[in-house]
Amino acid sequence: MALPFWLDRPDEEALDVAVAACEAQFETLWIGEMATYDVFALGTAVGHRVPGLHLKLGPLALGVRSPVALALGASSVASFTGSTVDVALGASSPAIVSGWHDRQWAQRAAYMGETIECLRSILAGTRVDYTGRHVRSSGFRLRKPMPDSGIAVGAFGPAMTRVAARHADEVVLNLVPPARVADMRAIIDAEAAAAGRIPPRLTVWVPAVVNPGDAALGQLAAQMAVYLAPPGYGEMFSELGFLDLVRRARSGAKRAELAAAIPVELLDQVCALGSSDGIAERIQAYHDAGADTVAIVPSTAEDPCGAATLNAVALRHNANQEM
Repeated sequence: MALPFWLDRPDEEALDVAVAACEAQFETLWIGEMATYDVFALGTAVGHRVPGLHLKLGPLALGVRSPVALALGASSVASFTGSTVDVALGASSPAIVSGWHDRQWAQRAAYMGETIECLRSILAGTRVDYTGRHVRSSGFRLRKPMPDSGIAVGAFGPAMTRVAARHADEVVLNLVPPARVADMRAIIDAEAAAAGRIPPRLTVWVPAVVNPGDAALGQLAAQMAVYLAPPGYGEMFSELGFLDLVRRARSGAKRAELAAAIPVELLDQVCALGSSDGIAERIQAYHDAGADTVAIVPSTAEDPCGAATLNAVALRHNANQEM
């Protein structure tokens, strides 16, 4: 499961959703970072509230934290909670990297490859001495190495996908239809083969809700409006037939205006909505397209903590495992 950060819900709900995931017997929890909590602080809070979960932190905006800062953060969460901790990185957007954090957003793919190389060395416990074109670090050694921690990449464009296939342990996709997963699976496998390595795992984040009403659909649309303009997402939504919405988003339309204009047809393309059987079929479609893992992002507008959706998914998964 991936923790949702719904814009219309209290920030503290994240901890309650984590509890609901644990009670539904989900074993792995993705914790991203938006405009609420620092990911390492929230990861520590989750690890204390629901011990034993495998925590995947990110995708975190590339270049905002140095490889040393990333390693220290992940190691701190693992040390304080006893959880297994992985790190995920993503290009993010110019608005976040340059606007929020005053960091350079250009040359993301080259920056990503060097960051992964440096970070992997640090996590292994090596005293780092890394000099790349974009990333440099020397003299630091992690006191509590994490050699088994995975590094994932949130990938969209061809350059970042190529880097992810050649360097990462896992590739993460968000808000994509199954057809996009199939295309990415083929590219990742080909790039990994060319590099002489085993292809990374492919995970897809999928917003989900059982039998959504107007409030749940509105919650999904409000969140979707945020993703219409950023690079990569905008191009994908344009290819899906929603070019007008992307143009409006990139011309500065307000989020509420965009959310009101998002049709259910767009939500159906990148979410799992409907009966528990319908959601199970949608999840299977992602697996059939090449996803190794589907991470559920539960809506909470009509379903407190997403518990009904999480339990429905878990029950169907367990039934399939017993067949």
